[in-house]
Amino acid sequence: MNARLTTAIRIGEAARAILHKTKRFPEPDFEDLSKHEHVGVEPMLLALAMELALKAWFVFDYDDPEPAKLHNLIKLFESLKPESQEKLDIEFKASVVPYHPSCFYIDYSIRHILQQHKDAFLDWRYLHEGKKSMMFDQGAFEATLEMVLREFEKRYRIVPVKPLWPS
Repeated sequence: MNARLTTAIRIGEAARAILHKTKRFPEPDFEDLSKHEHVGVEPMLLALAMELALKAWFVFDYDDPEPAKLHNLIKLFESLKPESQEKLDIEFKASVVPYHPSCFYIDYSIRHILQQHKDAFLDWRYLHEGKKSMMFDQGAFEATLEMVLREFEKRYRIVPVKPLWPS
């Protein structure tokens, strides 16, 4: 239990750190996009953070410190226990959909956004190769990532422990 919990928390903390870093990037100057040196970096890093967040869930779910070596977000999501998938989908519908609705789906779920951006880490990492889809709904994806991390952090509690003897 300790190795699993420690590994899962470290992976989750890495995902949160990446999310915080991407939020510090300056807003793009839409009048002169040539000045925006971060084109492609945010989607790649946010996709990496989502990958890590889902792997943290996996480690916690299965007591296995070795999550699948995948980048595909929907496959990672589908590797979680059914209860975890259901919990994340319910929370997605409650906390993300009202602020980032989709006109393309009647029953918009977390699976839709993960499927849409399943290969974002690779696609945006190799932007120069001209991959097929360069669409990235950053607002909805970021909100989904924040929700996944928030729900993961509800799975554990860190309690400081004082030694019984003076140091």
